[in-house]
Amino acid sequence: MLARLAAAAILAGTLALPALAADQVEKAPPAGAYKKVSELVKLPDFLPGLGQLYVNPKTLPAGPFLAYDHDGRLVSTVYMLPVKDITNKDKRFDNLPAPGGNVDHVDVYFNAGHPGVEEPHVHVVLWHVPKADETRVAGK
Repeated sequence: MLARLAAAAILAGTLALPALAADQVEKAPPAGAYKKVSELVKLPDFLPGLGQLYVNPKTLPAGPFLAYDHDGRLVSTVYMLPVKDITNKDKRFDNLPAPGGNVDHVDVYFNAGHPGVEEPHVHVVLWHVPKADETRVAGK
């Protein structure tokens, strides 16, 4: 149910963010106002399954978060959409940018909360790499 709501919210709403060119984000650290999430909140520098995250603090809590592998290469763009916003008929998310360029596949799943985004939310992961390459953000 949450996955369908998240997908509907992504397709139906409005979120205006300046887009960066793929070459500005392909290697960590990304250009612009992005900051390492682990320097903003109490989270590890590398999160198994997501990687090393960067975000423009002005876009919190939704993001986009840019996720990098152990070699500093972009693997995905992640949105952390609060459940209360997804279920709010007046809140919309539309034209969510994928700064890394082409999206190979998308994962959507619930998260009960963590430092930085404490409230329940849905992770929407726009993978820029094939499914087999998700191992690049596995724990070491």
